[in-house]
Amino acid sequence: MSAPDDRGPAHHDEPATRPAVEPDTALEPDEVIDPGTDGRSDDPGGPGANPLGGAAGAAGRRSGLGQVVAEDFSLAESIGGVRGVVEAVAPGAVFVTAFVITRELTIPLVASLAVAVLLCAVRLVQRTPLTQALSGLLGVGIGVVWAWRSGQAEDFFAWGLYVNGAYALGLLIAILVRWAPIGVLVELLKGRGMQWRTDPELAPLRRRYVAASWLWVGVFAARLAVQVPLYLSGEVAALGVARLVMGIPLFALAAWLTWALVRERPAATAG
Repeated sequence: MSAPDDRGPAHHDEPATRPAVEPDTALEPDEVIDPGTDGRSDDPGGPGANPLGGAAGAAGRRSGLGQVVAEDFSLAESIGGVRGVVEAVAPGAVFVTAFVITRELTIPLVASLAVAVLLCAVRLVQRTPLTQALSGLLGVGIGVVWAWRSGQAEDFFAWGLYVNGAYALGLLIAILVRWAPIGVLVELLKGRGMQWRTDPELAPLRRRYVAASWLWVGVFAARLAVQVPLYLSGEVAALGVARLVMGIPLFALAAWLTWALVRERPAATAG
C-alpha cells in the first residue's frame, strides 16, 4: 500500500462547529471533534447525512483501517493482533516453505489449503468472527486452483496481483473523479456526510484526504512493481518473501501514515 503531500497550515480557516450527534448513533469518544478543527454540523436528516449512520461506523471501526479514526493509533488493532498476522501470513509462508523443500507442487498446495481451513475451523470452534479467515481461505483456494490447473507454482500468487491491480485502479479512478476514497471511508466511519467534497471551508481536510488516498495508490503500485517481475520470471521463493514483506508491514505503515494525515487536529490557541 511515497511520502504524503504537505499537510497544510494548522487549519485556522476551518469551521469551528461541533457535529450534532443523535442518541441512537452515538459516536465513540475518539470521534468527538474539537471546535476549530475539521468539524461541521451535520443534520442526520439533512441532504448531507450519511444514510448508513452509526451501523457503518461501528462495523468499520472493527476492521483494520478503522484505526484511521482512532484518537490514538494502535498497531496491534490495525493488523488484527497476533491472530490477524497468523491468518494473513501462515498459508503463504507454508506454501513457500514446502515448495522450497520439495520442489514439487502438490504438497505445498495441500499444506497451504489445510492451514487456511484449520484457521477457519479454529474460529468456528471459538465462535469468533470469520470474516478475515474466510477472506484468506478464499484467496488461498483461488491460488490453489490456479496453480493446480496451470502446473506453475507462481500462479498460487496470481490472484493477489490481480487484487492489488484492481485496488490501485479503483482508487486512482475515484481520486480522479473527486471522490477521494480515504475521505469517503473516514466520513462513513464517523457517521457523517460528504460535505468535505464540495465545501470551500473544508478544503484543507479535502487535501489531506486526497493525499492519503494517493498514499494507498502508491502502496498497491509498489507491490505490483516488485512482485509482477518476480511472477513473470517464476521466482517463487522471492515472490513469496516479497508478498510477506509487502503485506502486513507495508499495510501497517500506510495505515499509520493515513491516521497521521487525517486525524483531527487540536484547536489552535488564540494569542
